[in-house]
Amino acid sequence: MHIMKTGSQRSAKRSWIIYLVATMIVAATGYSPSVQAAVRLPKVFSDHMVLQREKPMVVWGWAEPDETVTVRLGAESRQAQANDRGEWKAVLPEMEAGGPYMLTVKGSSTVSFQDVMIGEVWLCSGQSNMEMGIGMSRNAKEEIAAADYSGIRLLMVPNRWTPEPQDDMDGTWKVCSPKTVAEGGWNGFSAAAYFFGRELHKKLGVAVGLIDATWGGTLIQPWTPPEGYALVPSLKEEYKRVQLGDPRTSLHKERLEQTLKDTEHWLAAARDALAKGKLVPPMPTYPEELLPPRDLQNATALYNGMIHPLCPFAIRGAIWYQGESNNGEGMRYAERMKALVGGWRQIWGEGDFPFYFVQIAPFNYGGNPEVIGEFWEAQAAAQVIPNTGMVVINDIGNLKDIHPTDKQDVGHRLALWALAKTYGQSDLECSGPTFKEMVVDGDALRVSFDHAGTGLASRDGKPLTWFEIIDADEGGFVPAEARLDGSTVVLSAPGVKHPVAMRFAWSMLAEPNLMNSAGLPAGAFRAGTVPKRDLLSMKVPEAKEYQLVYDLDLSKLGPAISYDVDNSGKISQTFDRIAYFLELQGRDGNTQYVYVSMDAFTDNLKKIGVPTVQSGGRFQQGVANLDVYSNVKGIVNGTNLAGGNIEFWPDNYAAANGANVPNASGDVYDFGDQPADPRDGYGCMQVHNHDARQTLFAINHWTTGNHADMGIGNQPANSPDWTFAGNAESFLAKRLRVLVRCK
Repeated sequence: MHIMKTGSQRSAKRSWIIYLVATMIVAATGYSPSVQAAVRLPKVFSDHMVLQREKPMVVWGWAEPDETVTVRLGAESRQAQANDRGEWKAVLPEMEAGGPYMLTVKGSSTVSFQDVMIGEVWLCSGQSNMEMGIGMSRNAKEEIAAADYSGIRLLMVPNRWTPEPQDDMDGTWKVCSPKTVAEGGWNGFSAAAYFFGRELHKKLGVAVGLIDATWGGTLIQPWTPPEGYALVPSLKEEYKRVQLGDPRTSLHKERLEQTLKDTEHWLAAARDALAKGKLVPPMPTYPEELLPPRDLQNATALYNGMIHPLCPFAIRGAIWYQGESNNGEGMRYAERMKALVGGWRQIWGEGDFPFYFVQIAPFNYGGNPEVIGEFWEAQAAAQVIPNTGMVVINDIGNLKDIHPTDKQDVGHRLALWALAKTYGQSDLECSGPTFKEMVVDGDALRVSFDHAGTGLASRDGKPLTWFEIIDADEGGFVPAEARLDGSTVVLSAPGVKHPVAMRFAWSMLAEPNLMNSAGLPAGAFRAGTVPKRDLLSMKVPEAKEYQLVYDLDLSKLGPAISYDVDNSGKISQTFDRIAYFLELQGRDGNTQYVYVSMDAFTDNLKKIGVPTVQSGGRFQQGVANLDVYSNVKGIVNGTNLAGGNIEFWPDNYAAANGANVPNASGDVYDFGDQPADPRDGYGCMQVHNHDARQTLFAINHWTTGNHADMGIGNQPANSPDWTFAGNAESFLAKRLRVLVRCK
């Protein structure tokens, strides 16, 4: 993900200040730079460039207003006349691959570019895994030494974000050599782009031009033009914000006009107050929504500075490797891809040019490991966009490094898509196996695939991994035994009699081994309908006698407790029993639960939830007639059990057994501790069976959110009551319900 450095942030801030100062000077003085008289072109045109074959080639630039400019390339020439702003554009006809040529532009002065090739041009963009230079790739020294290809040309766009679209940038085309491929950027030219281009050059036998426009750690939003946001209805609020920050739009002008009116009214009121010696009313502030992008992560900021200067330079298509910075967005990322691709295609005006992209690799991104499955699903779903294709790399990643060094295979797999779909080489398989259909086959599921080639296989010759299935009636997802059968995989698992759904590679740590005959891996997917489970009603017979008071998603813990359901003000009947049901789903997908009910220890519903200072709940006492249902090994289950006690308080506490709880230790935190100042302290919500020397459940230190302590049963090591465990983040899902039995 290539963390950006503080210096870059300072530079960005300085750029923003300079922009504001320049804007104010222009507004105050009316100054604007004079049009440069000499003929000039943007720097996307230079010696050694590649122009796109078999497409009209747009050449543009600046000259004197109304000046006639002649553009010549080989035997072809076209004339254009500059407008009143000195802007001109000429379109050369399609040409076959070849060169070198000289491109000459002549008006009042002449500009010439040498060693111009006609071939294939690709835009290569994204964040750090596309930015990562050849110097960081696998076998970097050998690859750099071998990078002597006069038919490959490299253009690196400098990192730059801007508030408004720019007409130019400071890059220049270079002939690929061991020297040029290793200089600039982040340890050289983009490795993924270079290996992609190298394969195209070898297979097609034509010159290849690669444009490296990348920036590590960036979101997809800043690369997206306004036109892209306009295309996607689900992004309409973001599009509105983009419009408000763009001084060219009617929305911006309307809002600014209202601001000016408000300011004029204030000026009148302020002058009146001054004359009468009264207080001046507060001055209206300039609406922040009218400001343009102010950071490189703002929508359109990188498009403005790095993509817009390239348009409409003719290209064949684009490759994209980005997503690490958006990986928690799930299916919304597919909508963002529609905006990016559609926006680029619209501003280039070349129709649905090819767009091939890389699915991000497995890595410990933190948090819930299953969230990445939804993001991979969104990336795959983006292939609904016409003329796109996705490369899967879950077999060549590095779980310990977000920047895997094998960019050779990344480039090769991108090139397969281009060779097969763009250049018509029909004998190539460009995709790994993709889900086609799932059918129930007795107590098994049969999954069929497209892009199976001549058959499916295991990459390492071992049983297939990372397949899971779920039963219709009970349990969660469990690992499946996966058997290959031609272009299908048959899934089953002990104890799963009625499988109804499956998923594959549904974890950020998944490095599955399913591939097709071409050696390309299958990506994450899921199929079927996952049954809704309510363990409380399924596992606790007496639950039907109880009413829900509180329901709390424990991932929302923090300084203030906000219940998902709070019925404490709706239940008016008296109650004689109180119950707690805690569910904790581990990273292995398995769910632990415990239900414990007891004779009521208070008649105040406000005090039976999490014992905050605000709730007033504070109890250290025995409780009678425990009913316990749990699937955690070792916990004593049963009804009317003796030996129950609770420790509910928001205070700090010590290990001393001040209440003389039977079987408790005075030296370790367990089921007999002693509250201490301050009152609004560490916090403890624990139910115990001291006769069995067991903590039934504990939730402590909830003010720290995902660093809270929680567990069912005794903690295997350290404090039995989970004090100082700080383990809440380790659970995929965590839920507490509090119930009462009304009389």
